[in-house]
Amino acid sequence: KIIAIGFNYVNHAAEMAVELPTEPLVFMKATSALTGPFDDVIQPRNALKLDYESELVVVIGRRAQYISEDEVFDYIAGYTVGHDVSERAFQRERGGQFTKGKSADTFAPVGPYLVTRDTIDDVQNLSIWSEVNGEMRQQGNTADMVFGVKEIVSHLSQFMTLYPGDLIFTGTPAGVGDGMVPPSYLQPGDVVRVGVEGLDFQRQVIARPR
Repeated sequence: KIIAIGFNYVNHAAEMAVELPTEPLVFMKATSALTGPFDDVIQPRNALKLDYESELVVVIGRRAQYISEDEVFDYIAGYTVGHDVSERAFQRERGGQFTKGKSADTFAPVGPYLVTRDTIDDVQNLSIWSEVNGEMRQQGNTADMVFGVKEIVSHLSQFMTLYPGDLIFTGTPAGVGDGMVPPSYLQPGDVVRVGVEGLDFQRQVIARPR
């Protein structure tokens, strides 16, 4: 399954004028949204507000249920880069529909590498970034997460069993198109790159609806 955490960077919550959550804001992305790190992102039909979000993704390596924060790293296989592509108009319809706005085909590029847990010295001190058409948009650090990796994984395991291969998108820093003044949404032909320190980067072209 693909699990994601919303408003998990202090500066992103601020740019969206949202109060900091008191516990992880959990939503799901459809597994049919999964795609490769260099595949095109397909703009859905009727999409008006297509947006980008660079994210650190946790890959679960062992079955995890009711685990403590101190146990979390024993259950993580590694980390990778994720792009939580979002359609803001779909996301906000009728009071808030995160899963609907983030689950279209190609809305979950992951990769290019699975970097094993033991090769990352401090997962809470990694730079994270995105650029659109060569312009830097997001420049953050995982140190700015509201809830760190250990808190997120332990919290999720209290409410659902995590299985090997499960992906957890851990949130995005400030700089998304929806937070700009005026907003700047993705258009067909745009080139997006997202990356995390030590995990490499992805590159996608925004393609017209099929």
